[in-house]
Amino acid sequence: MAWFKRKKENISRHSKKTDVPDGQWSKCEDCGEIIHTKQLEVSLWCCPKCNFHFRIGSHEYISILFDKNSFKELDKKMKSGDPLEFTDTKKYTERIVATIKKSGLNDAVRTGVGKIDGRKVAFACMDFNFIGGSMGSVVGEKIARAIDAAYDEKIPMIIISQSGGARMMEGAFSLMQMAKTSSRLARNAEAKLPYISILTDPTTGGVTASYAMLGDVIIAEPKALIGFAGPRVIKQTIGKDLPIGFQKTEFQLENGFVDFIVNRKQMKEKLSQLMEYFTQ
Repeated sequence: MAWFKRKKENISRHSKKTDVPDGQWSKCEDCGEIIHTKQLEVSLWCCPKCNFHFRIGSHEYISILFDKNSFKELDKKMKSGDPLEFTDTKKYTERIVATIKKSGLNDAVRTGVGKIDGRKVAFACMDFNFIGGSMGSVVGEKIARAIDAAYDEKIPMIIISQSGGARMMEGAFSLMQMAKTSSRLARNAEAKLPYISILTDPTTGGVTASYAMLGDVIIAEPKALIGFAGPRVIKQTIGKDLPIGFQKTEFQLENGFVDFIVNRKQMKEKLSQLMEYFTQ
């Protein structure tokens, strides 16, 4: 015997259910606001409510900063080898193949030459979607070649950093990239060629210890994590509570590690102003 009966027969069992397609909405990590993808894209992936800067990739940064159809990518097909035949939970070669398929990138940086408000620049942008933006041999080589392009064409160099640090699967080979990129930037500095470093969330490890902190001007996006070791590791090491906002952009500006905090919506304008200043 049924425990309940419908009093109204006009309630359809097959009423149409309205679903929101996957990927159409994003939640702000800072204020919890639910934002439609189109609205987020229009606001350059910044929360309309609290201005939290969502983490974006190299493709998005290129579309934001460069004049339309002016960017020409360099060394696009370069891929990592496996010099140490490294295996953890899976073989490094398998991890590379899987990440290439998932991210659409061949490694954790995209480099090239393009124009910002008509001024030609060499450019490198790291991408956290590729093994946490880790710096391996390919990342170092591509950035070094982009710096060489800046040197050969006597144009400014801009690097956007977004990385968890050196890539452990390549061991000392990844650490060598710190010296390679730093020496190239030193040569450009001797030639009085401007280098602007942009720090985004997160910029840590060997990247922070090399080219990320060598800029003539160092810019950072708001509330980005910037440091060498992470706050949790430091707290465990020293056994003390850390200051509020430790290693965030605002903390680094206050302590002299960053020159400017620039909203993503004003980034292109700021870069254009700086390049005009340098050329004068």
